[in-house]
Amino acid sequence: MLEILTADALAPVRHGFFTRKGGASSGIFQGLNCGPGSTDLSEAVAINRARVAAALEVAPEHLQTLHQVHSAKVVTLTAPLENRPHADAMVTATPGLVLGILTADCQPVLFADPAAGVIGAAHAGWRGVKDGVLEATLAAMEALGANRAHTTAVIGPCISQAAYEVGPEFVEAFIDDSPEHARFFAAGKGDRTLFDLPAFGLARLRAAGIGHTEWTHHCTYADPDRFFSYRRTTHLGEADYGRLISVIRL
Repeated sequence: MLEILTADALAPVRHGFFTRKGGASSGIFQGLNCGPGSTDLSEAVAINRARVAAALEVAPEHLQTLHQVHSAKVVTLTAPLENRPHADAMVTATPGLVLGILTADCQPVLFADPAAGVIGAAHAGWRGVKDGVLEATLAAMEALGANRAHTTAVIGPCISQAAYEVGPEFVEAFIDDSPEHARFFAAGKGDRTLFDLPAFGLARLRAAGIGHTEWTHHCTYADPDRFFSYRRTTHLGEADYGRLISVIRL
């Protein structure tokens, strides 16, 4: 059975942060792997994506995902995509299209301005957030008639600070951008530092003037039964990893 996490703040817009439970994949991809870029069996991925589409009550071809590249590029959808463009966020005002974001530690961020009838979804890893993907998503939504002061964004399951160890070069790159970024880091072991990705995402959204934003407080690294994690896979020496999907529709 599928497990779908939701946020009251996004109501009444239909959405869900799917865990790995209830899928057709096996082995290291056990469960609901929705990543066509993985080495999982394409048939299993197609079954998993069809199950997600059915849960949102649309045909499989109306479930839209991107070829994510850790950019700040946003695509505006008015009809189903023929190919997956290289981008990391989508917006639409078209009912019946399901915007889907694939993650395995990065932040899936779902946006909604229900009054304006505009939604968005973003893949927001540290590079994307640093380069402005969240602000770009809000701007693209405004181009469709949304008001950022009336917009809600919810960050779904992602890696937490306790599990996100980085080196000094990573920290320096952030501090060079702004000394205020020091607040997103905590001391780790030796020269390692712990980075708070969801806090960084929340801060950028609030600074952009969003009406409301929150994180679901689920850590992908810490809960292998429910979530895929790129970093956990790397630490275990596994060959590949599954991708979680987070979706929203009008």
